[in-house]
Amino acid sequence: METNHEVIQKQSPLFFKINSTVQQIIFVALILFCTTPYSSPPIALLLGLVVANLSGHPFLNLNHKATSILLQISVIGLGFGMNVNSALSAGKEGFLFTIASIFSTLILGTLLGKWFNIEKKTSHLISCGTAICGGSAIAAIAPVIKSDEKQTSVALGVIFILNSVALFLFPAVGHWLGLSQKEFGLWCAIAIHDTSSVVGAANKFGTEALQIATTVKLARALWIIPVALITAVIFKNKSSKIKIPYFIGLFILAMLLNTYVSKTAIVAPYLVSIAKIGLTLTLFLIGAGLNRSILKTVGIKPLFQGVLLWAFIAIASLTAIVYFN
Repeated sequence: METNHEVIQKQSPLFFKINSTVQQIIFVALILFCTTPYSSPPIALLLGLVVANLSGHPFLNLNHKATSILLQISVIGLGFGMNVNSALSAGKEGFLFTIASIFSTLILGTLLGKWFNIEKKTSHLISCGTAICGGSAIAAIAPVIKSDEKQTSVALGVIFILNSVALFLFPAVGHWLGLSQKEFGLWCAIAIHDTSSVVGAANKFGTEALQIATTVKLARALWIIPVALITAVIFKNKSSKIKIPYFIGLFILAMLLNTYVSKTAIVAPYLVSIAKIGLTLTLFLIGAGLNRSILKTVGIKPLFQGVLLWAFIAIASLTAIVYFN
């Protein structure tokens, strides 16, 4: 059975009509390039977007699963470059920001959805994706509200479009405003949706920003559980199981090993380097899954809701971090 993304890809008008073998060669060549020092997360994302719309994605049916697995492995690997004490400190500082931003975003998202007359489930998925951790939150909440493939795809489309913009925009704004590593790490962890784009943007800004952003973002991801429970009550659904992001536990284990097991230092730098390459590949695959037809299916109203929610959380969190932290 074909997924919605596969059907869309087949219907998508590409600039070049090429046979599948050439298509695969181009795709694999770009993947190999993304593993070299000449690539970076923003470049990889841009290359993915280009290949999606020029020659097409030859392995689209595997894209979502590969992206999810690769991101989780990469995040675990990054844990070997972090210290537990620093992580706890960052987590405490981001805790109040996290609570305030999550629930204010969910409330505002509900109001905007009603104002724009957006279908309720689509609106809620966009709000949850913006409030917590992008695609992961949508994947966890979708079965709870029993959304159909169209509703889920629209929400994911909105989130992935804005994630792509964030990867380029946030580091530029951070440098322009003269944000410190700590300030930028907190800001992008709160205001950027997906973990992949958070880590990509923070990595571009600096090492300290990367450590803070990754820790705060993963702590934020745990809020999927209470939000899913609240959602089940609101949508009156008691039967759906809630997906718990288990890889966060392995990330914590990696930090513990790096902090308290001295021999880990022998392999830790290599694992972190491999994890960063994995992150770059993840962003390439995310870009490769966004062709023009997917962008068209999103629609103006859901995209506008996503943009307004994103602007709210980005401006509010930045103001709080700069003036009240």
